[in-house]
Amino acid sequence: MTQPQKPSLHKHRSRAVTEGVARAPHRAFLRATGFDDAALEKSIVGIVSTQGENTPCSMGLAPQADRARLGVAAGGGVPVTFTTVSVSDGTSMNHAGMRMSLVSREVIADSVEVAVRGHAYDGLVAFAGCDKTLPAMMMAIVRLNVPAVFVFGGATMPGRALGAQATILTAIESVGAVQTGAMSRENLQTIERTCTPTAGSCPGQFTANTMAMVGEALGLSPLGSSMMPAVYSERLAIAQRAGERVMRTIAEGGPLPRDLVNRKSLENACAAVAATGGSTNAALHIPAIAHEAGIDFTLDDVATVFQRTPLIADLQPGGKYLALDLHEVGGVPMVLKALLQSGHIHGDVLTLEGERLSDALARWPDADGTVVRASAQAIQPTGGVTVLRGNLCPDGALLKVAGLRSLQFTGPARVFESEGDCMRTVAERTYQPGEVLVIRNEGPQGGPGMREMLSVTAALYGQGMGEAVALLTDGRFSGATRGLCIGYAGPEAALGGPIALVQDGDTIRIDAAAGLIELVVDASVLAARRARWTPPAPSRLGGVLEKYALVVRPARLGAVTHSGAVEWPYETQEP
Repeated sequence: MTQPQKPSLHKHRSRAVTEGVARAPHRAFLRATGFDDAALEKSIVGIVSTQGENTPCSMGLAPQADRARLGVAAGGGVPVTFTTVSVSDGTSMNHAGMRMSLVSREVIADSVEVAVRGHAYDGLVAFAGCDKTLPAMMMAIVRLNVPAVFVFGGATMPGRALGAQATILTAIESVGAVQTGAMSRENLQTIERTCTPTAGSCPGQFTANTMAMVGEALGLSPLGSSMMPAVYSERLAIAQRAGERVMRTIAEGGPLPRDLVNRKSLENACAAVAATGGSTNAALHIPAIAHEAGIDFTLDDVATVFQRTPLIADLQPGGKYLALDLHEVGGVPMVLKALLQSGHIHGDVLTLEGERLSDALARWPDADGTVVRASAQAIQPTGGVTVLRGNLCPDGALLKVAGLRSLQFTGPARVFESEGDCMRTVAERTYQPGEVLVIRNEGPQGGPGMREMLSVTAALYGQGMGEAVALLTDGRFSGATRGLCIGYAGPEAALGGPIALVQDGDTIRIDAAAGLIELVVDASVLAARRARWTPPAPSRLGGVLEKYALVVRPARLGAVTHSGAVEWPYETQEP
């Protein structure tokens, strides 16, 4: 009788800990966790989430991750659950804790890598909910290149306050209204208490929903899964199918993450961001995901796609609708189908299920004309996010143009050496209309940690000054930011970028239609300033920020912290 062949190493990495005489101690440890002889013969699949009570974004992940266990078991595998950290952007903004937000992206990706490689798991199902946790999980999946599925935990339901729909953005921007006297503290408290009625991520096309959309466009997430609210029970079925899908991928040998993430799918992801007025943070995270696959995909590549892609979805913060509204009409596939029909994305990439994207999208509805328009009836001919360049930002800077009334602005600079300095001025309303507020020393290395400036930008908008002033920073913005707010300016000040040379009163000219940002100062004057400039003295940071500052790369490269894709050796022990 012919003996069945053992699974190949490609399909069964866990042989490294389950087979052979020398692995008796390993098996003993596994038996102590509940493994029996039958389980030791099966594929082992890690199920990871950022479940925690520190943010509503992650509070609903545990039931979904638990349901994925059923899918893995139904597919013949052994599920092993573990969790990792998250940092809530909602409670870390506008203080020193925000320096940990972008850093947490690397910490999460690294921790998932450590667990999966350390235990030689055969596959992975990953759940995340808050902004940086999404790209972190996708980075880990692509880095590991094991059979995997990424599942977004879903957004919160919108609340109601003062007779109108309310979200967390309502609360943030209302702070500025209170500062101007346009709103009472009592009304702000009403909004605070009712704007986020359920668990889930922010419900607009902010960073979490934007990156969830990226997951579908890259093929790492199930089509149609991302815009469904966190509290919908159907999410449990999606989670179970994710576990089943990983087991089929293990059995079939693919498609693996690096089969899915290629230049075409990365361009599709950029197009999805541009078409929906998504978060500027995507231009930081998509290159980082590409880096994990060994693909050189920088801000320049992102900018090319943004420029050629129409804005077709009317989503907040620049538009009217929320993730819930998009889910009800057709979700992310509706956006992708409209872009495919107009030739703005590639249809010959693979989905998670291994079929061509064009074939999969044929089963989804056409644009509804309200939440999502056909490209021929686009809201704007180019995407909702644009890249600006010029002598002030030679490596580029990002501006969300969706919803802006004017794309041109010229004014005198008012320079701040940190976010805190600027926030005090904004709160006290001692700035002037027509100024360009410049916040520097907040880049990946100079911050370090590249804080987002949502409190500043939302306060400006709440004060009715969102387009009466401009804001420029080498830090970053929340996906909820709106107004004439330009971030990710490169090179950053700490590296001697031109933003380090700006002085109060210098004229800055912005033309988003032309993709231009210019410091109107004579070249000889700038040369003299550069000759006098010295880099800021490094402070002794200690801990994770010290390590991060030593290795982080520029924003245009995704603020990554290692050299890129590698193949990990899975040594086995023969019986």
